[in-house]
Amino acid sequence: MDLEAHRDLRLLEAVHQDSRVTQRGLASQLGMALGLANIYLKRMIRKGFIKVVNVQPNRISYLVTPRGIAEKARLTYEFMDYSLHLYGEVRQHLRAALQDCAAAGQRVAICGRGEAAELAYLSLKETGLEPVAVFDKEGGREFLGIPVCALADHAQYEFDMIVVATLDPSSTWCTDLIGAGVPETKLFPLRKQMAPVKKTRPPARGKNGHR
Repeated sequence: MDLEAHRDLRLLEAVHQDSRVTQRGLASQLGMALGLANIYLKRMIRKGFIKVVNVQPNRISYLVTPRGIAEKARLTYEFMDYSLHLYGEVRQHLRAALQDCAAAGQRVAICGRGEAAELAYLSLKETGLEPVAVFDKEGGREFLGIPVCALADHAQYEFDMIVVATLDPSSTWCTDLIGAGVPETKLFPLRKQMAPVKKTRPPARGKNGHR
């Protein structure tokens, strides 16, 4: 499932759960700019998936139409099928890496607290490993009974590999970790698409302006 289809599904779910949700509320739930949320919403209205209803002179509601309900069901099935395949591939990929870590006696940490982090934790347990630490942008919380440490405190812990526990291809976790001082060689993204893009410098110009 591509990013646009996933956003369509989340928008339909948000409107279905709360018909009085505002465009600002949708933008917050979808994690996008207000202008972009407005574009997505107008597109769904134009396709007949969402209907605008005037409930008061200065108040409107959004309703998911029968056509929108059918589209939501289709996207939900597509998302579930995609997720099952993705989780299977990620789990196999992660298990192989962790088995190597266990054989070499390496220490593994987890970055993240969501479902992907739970997948990483279960895979660690299956290979007889315990995470030496769980990191997030902010500490002070718990993850499956384990205290969550702030990313800025990573230097206080010794680890040979840190599992970047997110399946969002647009995540900046890898870039954030490198920016915080974690060596790129210690990062293990669950998805290859999350690897940071290395920036190359353009060739130096000569005195006459030519490269």
